[in-house]
Amino acid sequence: MLSTIVENFKKAKFNRYELAGSLGDLGTFLPLLVGMAATNGLDFAAGLFFAGFFNLVTGLSFPLPLAVQPMKAIAAVAITEGLSVPQILAAGVIVSVCICLIGLTGAVTWLNRFIPKSVIRGIQLAVGLTLLMKGIQMISGTKNLFGLDSLSTGIVTFLLVLISFNFKKIPVAILVFTVGMLIALNSSYAQVQTAQFHLWFPHLYHLQLSDFVSAFPRAALPQIPLTLLNSVIAVCALSADLFPNYTLQPKKVAVSVGLMNLVSAWFGGMPMCHGAGGLAGQHHFGARTNGSIIFLGAMKMLLAITLGGAFSILCSAFPLSILGVMLSFSGLSLALVCRDQSEKLSAFVMLVTTGVSLALNHIALGLVVGLIVSFGLNKKIFRFE
Repeated sequence: MLSTIVENFKKAKFNRYELAGSLGDLGTFLPLLVGMAATNGLDFAAGLFFAGFFNLVTGLSFPLPLAVQPMKAIAAVAITEGLSVPQILAAGVIVSVCICLIGLTGAVTWLNRFIPKSVIRGIQLAVGLTLLMKGIQMISGTKNLFGLDSLSTGIVTFLLVLISFNFKKIPVAILVFTVGMLIALNSSYAQVQTAQFHLWFPHLYHLQLSDFVSAFPRAALPQIPLTLLNSVIAVCALSADLFPNYTLQPKKVAVSVGLMNLVSAWFGGMPMCHGAGGLAGQHHFGARTNGSIIFLGAMKMLLAITLGGAFSILCSAFPLSILGVMLSFSGLSLALVCRDQSEKLSAFVMLVTTGVSLALNHIALGLVVGLIVSFGLNKKIFRFE
């Protein structure tokens, strides 16, 4: 194990391309972390610290820029349905236990064949649209027409992000996040001035059985197939395309996802996983080795420890108009991956899954209905012309 860590560290490069590549996944990471911190009371410092810690662990375990991302279905349910922090953490634990067992038993191969991609895409589309709608509601729900945190601020920011959606040099989310933090600093300046700053360190959270019982059907169940597809299967497939000289093993990736939340959840860290989108994003911005992940992890941990208290204050004052824009485009990015379901039957199953999820406001029920419809169509029980 130690020899693997040493060998992987030797492969890491720390140049300007790797540093630029490390920013490639922040467009997904920041909106969801800020959203859960501002809406649900999740400890921003804990989320930042453990995301950084597992960036570091991942960088030393795999010689490629394997991303560490928030679990999107859990984040979407948490933000839109107002889950408590213990429920969010419990959902992460449940998903991690399931994915770990799926990886260790080798069931990942069977489940990959069993769960239709169209159903997975339907869940992703539902999650993406949920975040998009929540973001738009935040923008339209601001009290003032003009001002730093107002409807006009949200509309202007939304249009600017839309115009620069494919800007390649700097992730637009970083600029939007910086503007939001400056507005938050302006509105909470007196509170920041009087606050006593000290180093932040993780502390234990106590999770009750009721948290697990409540979190399972609402947040964990719809996240499990997403994690299986996007964090294990799709990551391994994409890595083979981008890094043909190194093959990711699904079992090792599944265990990696499992261990993340089995450690961090008890200290308030947001539910995390790996992700194909994050790997693609970091590669797109220049990351070619694990050096980008190691650098990103070290920076996240340093910021969490030194500025954790300040981030907590600023997140509570973060402008809803800006947060709405960030969530909207995070949801839009997730929804856009579903455009590969162009075949008629696949698109039908996807849209049924999405429709049921949104209409009943329950992604897990959408998953069940999607599986039933897909099975019925494949077995000719249902007919669709």
